[in-house]
Amino acid sequence: MSFAALPPNAIVLSAFLFMIALAGLIIGALFYYKRWRWLWDEWLTSLDAKKIGVMYIIVGFVMLVRGAIDAALMRGQQAVAAGDSLGYLSPEHFGQIFTAHGVIMIFFVAMPLMFGLFNLVVPMQIGARDVAFPFLNSLSFWLFAAAAVLMNISLVYGEFASIGWLGYPPLSELEYSPGVGVDYYIWILQIAGLGSLFSAINFLVTILKMRAPGMTLMRMPMFEWTTLASVVLVIVIFPILTATLAMLSLDRLLGMHFFTSDFGGNAMMYVNLIWAWGHPEVYVLILPAFGAFSEIVPTFAKKRLFGYSSMVAASIVICFLSFVVWLHHFFTMGAGANVNAFFGIATMVIAIPTGVKVFNWLATMYRGRITFTTPMYWFLGFVGTFTLGGMTGVMMAVPGIDFQMHNSLFLVAHFHNMVIGGVVFGYLAALSFWFPKIFGFTLDEKWGIRAFWCWLIGFFVAFMPLYLLGFMGATRRLEHYDASTGWQPLFIVAGIGVVIIALGIVFQAVQLVVSIIKRHEYADTTGDPWDGRTLEWSIPSPAPFYNFAIIPAVHGRDAFWEMKQSDPIVQARPAQEYVDIELPCNTPVGVYIGACAFVFGFAIVWHMWWLALLGFLGVVGLLIARSFDENTEYILPAAEIARLDAAYTQKTI
Repeated sequence: MSFAALPPNAIVLSAFLFMIALAGLIIGALFYYKRWRWLWDEWLTSLDAKKIGVMYIIVGFVMLVRGAIDAALMRGQQAVAAGDSLGYLSPEHFGQIFTAHGVIMIFFVAMPLMFGLFNLVVPMQIGARDVAFPFLNSLSFWLFAAAAVLMNISLVYGEFASIGWLGYPPLSELEYSPGVGVDYYIWILQIAGLGSLFSAINFLVTILKMRAPGMTLMRMPMFEWTTLASVVLVIVIFPILTATLAMLSLDRLLGMHFFTSDFGGNAMMYVNLIWAWGHPEVYVLILPAFGAFSEIVPTFAKKRLFGYSSMVAASIVICFLSFVVWLHHFFTMGAGANVNAFFGIATMVIAIPTGVKVFNWLATMYRGRITFTTPMYWFLGFVGTFTLGGMTGVMMAVPGIDFQMHNSLFLVAHFHNMVIGGVVFGYLAALSFWFPKIFGFTLDEKWGIRAFWCWLIGFFVAFMPLYLLGFMGATRRLEHYDASTGWQPLFIVAGIGVVIIALGIVFQAVQLVVSIIKRHEYADTTGDPWDGRTLEWSIPSPAPFYNFAIIPAVHGRDAFWEMKQSDPIVQARPAQEYVDIELPCNTPVGVYIGACAFVFGFAIVWHMWWLALLGFLGVVGLLIARSFDENTEYILPAAEIARLDAAYTQKTI
């Protein structure tokens, strides 16, 4: 560990200097405007689930920009690196960017957007004031944030792994990757994965134990069902990831042989374990997007969701079947015809409950009075892209086809069909839909629709050429190729698609700025901007920090819609007396534990054992100290609740 660990690459050093300058500018602005104390008290130490959700989403979007830049660098390299031209990235640097792109997009974009939505929506939809364990919620976020910081440092100081985002041995073993890159990879995922596991436990308990009176399981909104299925998957599969990476770390640190080819080790054990986590992880991400669409489509079709019971059953079936398809990721490994046939059939079968959902959404729209808002645009874009991705997935479920397409760009195009067309489109639709409930004003529709069209057109321009390149024999992780292949024109088209998607991200930033400037135009309207059917729309916008002054009683599946039928003027307020409520106090302990986890991760990567021990003891000591802290909650008196509730109601939009 020395200054020599700083890379000589001009691209990396420029990015590092830009990050330092940007961080300095933000910190300077906070001190200049005397907002540091406000940021610390109101946000960083907050236990309010909505604020934690907003912080998850902010970090997710920052990392989305970082991951998109990585994608642009890769596609730019492939567009120019044909024949005698070697491009601007070395093979080693390309491998690091390739690995970082996958890790960032899954762990630091999709996962924080998912948990951010859970924090924003789940307590309000079930009629709860908070999550079951507010401090654990804060701790989960700060562990994730510590891993995100470590992720960014890894490409500046030292190196990141050049092994692909799943880290297959033997390439990830010490003999073939002796640097710190793989160690960064392992401990980034361990820290982030621990935060995800804690958060999933928190939301499982919240949904099962904190629902409003009368909200039985079959009266829950569909978003709650898909959240429940998603967190159950996280709780089951993330310990697999933790154990797998722990064994790989022991191979590297202590010379053990879990995944080496000598002394009884077996690299295929790693492949089985990583995909036993990796394929259910896809459904962890997509199920909440399905739930969001199940709230958006009925709202803007002005109809009850078609086939509620079948949608619940489909979510449960997807949750179960996601565990029995992992082997289709290595059909080519010689498992045998019978094994391949079983997993091929299972992969085809899992398309059935997914298809049930698509048909139910379309049936909900049938003869509805559809309003084409930004969330509905995202849904309609999803239907086309996700259906295409599903069909190519069924193609690759046939072992014979997979033998030809495996490890080609056809597979890359299919995967992005599912993740961008499904997960990203779903989460962007959900953020547009619930944004006014959190912030009190809607996002600008014109810029939102412009961003959507850039994303949709850019997606097809970027990834349809990859299907063709896959048929033509282009493999994954390719940073240079022979000019005689004829691939370069398609790579150039794919690069143009990435630029169009980047323009969509810019338009979303413009949309946010324009919406903040125009927010006074929305403040003069009455009623919520989206006339939602579920419980969260029964409270003012933005939602109070306590969510519900009086916990409502639920009598049906579309709780707010039914309240409005009994009271057309609605603020859906039950005739009950205000009572004192108990709320959690803010605490900096989560921030401190996140800092100690970062120190531990950085130190163990660089084999600074004394510092790693200090970081670990800091985490343990802070947890013990927190357990003895009796001043963790405060009482909000009934009179103050009544005053605040009246004030919030008056400024509702």
